Amino acid sequence: MVKNPYQPINAQIVDIIDESPTIKSFVIEPEEAISFKTGQFVELTLPGEGEAPFTPSSSPNQTAQMEITIMKAGHVTNLLHACQKGQPVGIRGPYGNGYPVDMFAGKEIYIVGGGVGLAPIRSLLLTLISRIKDYKRVVCRFGAKTPEDFIYKETLFGQWQNIDGLEIKLTVDNANGKWKGNIGVVTTILKSDDVNIQNAVAIVCGPPIMMKFATFDLVKQGFKPEDIYLSMEKNMSCGIGKCGHCMVGKYYVCKDGPVLTLKQLKEYPDIWD
Repeated sequence: MVKNPYQPINAQIVDIIDESPTIKSFVIEPEEAISFKTGQFVELTLPGEGEAPFTPSSSPNQTAQMEITIMKAGHVTNLLHACQKGQPVGIRGPYGNGYPVDMFAGKEIYIVGGGVGLAPIRSLLLTLISRIKDYKRVVCRFGAKTPEDFIYKETLFGQWQNIDGLEIKLTVDNANGKWKGNIGVVTTILKSDDVNIQNAVAIVCGPPIMMKFATFDLVKQGFKPEDIYLSMEKNMSCGIGKCGHCMVGKYYVCKDGPVLTLKQLKEYPDIWD
């Protein structure tokens, strides 16, 4: 009997973490273990209300539970933010293609992120940290509107700052007097000597306008289009390439992505819209 691709697995919200004024992380426990590759996405269903696609923010090594970090931004996300522990939900997936972490072995990994884009980056970082010695270096440049808008504060400002082989720099658009770091958009902390571009890959995830200008900057620095990986999660709906909402040129983001290289996308106009 063929499994119904639209039928979610029953699950339950077992914990909720306030990350910022508009973002929460939901710890979800499905009735059966779900395996995924970092960068893939799932469809999260709120019974009777609808579903929306999200990239898990937890490690793929954790299959009994899944963490999903969600910004309050629309009908389903607003209702999810109003949920309490014990709320039944559904999960279908995983779908799409994630980050080819095995291909990154022996290279420097340059990660640029911002806002809720740190959610898939968290999953990626947890994967890379679990095998940190496989990579030359992991260099991260993250931005947020204000210090309060950073998510994963406990690890971002604490544990991750002390891992050998991992380097993190942060910036904010606006700050009060307590902030001691850089003030400016994320491109203000991207420097051509941050990594050895000849032996590096770059990963960009965040709001479209941030991704656009960060990608322009990486190309200007000398990164090849095939070495720039973009998380193109916008406009996904059905998750299985049927509705066509997520098409970029010849690609279905939900099937061919959401992780795509700039080489795959550069010939298409308006990829950031």
